[in-house]
Amino acid sequence: MALTTMSVRVDEQDKKLFDLFCDRTGMNASVAVNMFVKKVLRENRLPFAIELDPFFSESNMVELRRRIADGPEHWHTHELIEPDND
Repeated sequence: MALTTMSVRVDEQDKKLFDLFCDRTGMNASVAVNMFVKKVLRENRLPFAIELDPFFSESNMVELRRRIADGPEHWHTHELIEPDND
């Protein structure tokens, strides 16, 4: 299969964030774009979203680090809720 190069212009900050997203999901921008192209061609439509778990968002990680740094005296405990086995 012959390969070719495709150039795309994007906002500089968007590129940095996209590269970071790709890295965090175990791929690079070229792999992600090729996945997009294959999906579009296979389904003949603009496709899907690959999303990070919002739990691991930077703002949530900052909050979790802050709470951990505050120490156990500020932590809340909760009783486990048992599932209904009907």
